Amino acid sequence: MELWVSWATLMCFTHWIALTAADRTVQVDPPTDIHVSDPGHLGHVYIHWTTPASLKNIPECSVRYQLQFYDTYRGDWTGIRTSRLSYSAQFDLMKPIRVRLRTLLRGKCTNGTEIQSEEVELIQEPDLKGTAGSRITGFNCVYYKWEYMDCTWESGPDQPPHSQLYLYYWHREMGESEECPQYLYSDGVRKGCRFPRQSLLEYSDFNVCVNGSSPANALRPAFFSLQVQMHVKPAVVMSLALTEVSNTTLHLEWTMPEGLVPEHCLEYEVETRGGDEAKWYTNMTEETTFEVPSVDQSERICCRVRSRVHNLCADIGFWSDWSQPECMPDPVSDTNQPSQVTYVLDMKLIMALTIVLIVVFLLSLSLWIFRKMWMNRKDLKGVLWTLVSAKDAQINTPTSSPCVL
Repeated sequence: MELWVSWATLMCFTHWIALTAADRTVQVDPPTDIHVSDPGHLGHVYIHWTTPASLKNIPECSVRYQLQFYDTYRGDWTGIRTSRLSYSAQFDLMKPIRVRLRTLLRGKCTNGTEIQSEEVELIQEPDLKGTAGSRITGFNCVYYKWEYMDCTWESGPDQPPHSQLYLYYWHREMGESEECPQYLYSDGVRKGCRFPRQSLLEYSDFNVCVNGSSPANALRPAFFSLQVQMHVKPAVVMSLALTEVSNTTLHLEWTMPEGLVPEHCLEYEVETRGGDEAKWYTNMTEETTFEVPSVDQSERICCRVRSRVHNLCADIGFWSDWSQPECMPDPVSDTNQPSQVTYVLDMKLIMALTIVLIVVFLLSLSLWIFRKMWMNRKDLKGVLWTLVSAKDAQINTPTSSPCVL
């Protein structure tokens, strides 16, 4: 036992001596000539560096580099290890580019251990143009039905009058950036851009820049990088059918929403509501059918469905609009209690009969008044005729002469 401990101690001491000797004989310097090149890909830039001169002629050791850069979109540091002398990454060009590098050396020259250089950092400040308030706000993109994508924005609070905005985009299958294929207007002002599906690329950085100019001065550009598959909004779910399969279960079925969203990428949210309840009860499914429990057969059950791209195809996405509710009539209805439709029809019939009765009453009243007027006219005519006849009789009757004295 004591012999084994002594042997282990000797080996550790020997290893320490070897490391110390390696540290004394090999000096690891950090990379040199660190710089960033921008090929015009709207934020997709290249970081370059060179091997330190002290490490160019060491064949017995491998030289690698540890790169860290600050992701301006995620807001944290990302690190990699590589043997190359360049690396491409995505940055918001309106924010500082921060890069940290160190050299890693390992091999016979270091007795198999890894020796690191000190860390060097590059900070490249952005070239800001235009006032901060001239930059657009509220940039938002929606990939409708996996068929076309609309990106919209609002004018900056300090955007000069008579400004003209331009949108450019780029992805890895494009050689150079291109201008918006179809601008969207509001009151004659550019407020968005529509991208047909053939101009998009899923599962890759899709870079956008919106800049502009005005008679006063340039506008501050805005840079964005997005994954288009995370902005999909499916169409409304159609053709809902609700049928009774038992006394306690209803079967809900629907068809896929129209569009180009793959079937395996969709998930559905089903909401049900019974009777006069205001609350909807939510369930999730990846199928186009759902079994709805119906405990109280006297209640009317209503269902609605919406969809989105689930996390097998995209980390996030937009819910579609809700479908029109589909309701199941009461399985057992009370014949003595009229339905709402019957009640409405009865009310309309009662109103129509009331109007008819009023019209008949008014017509009857009018006829009675005219008849009374006609009868009164005949009586008046008879009275007048009697008076006239009496007057004529009085005129034709002979009278005695007065006495003449």
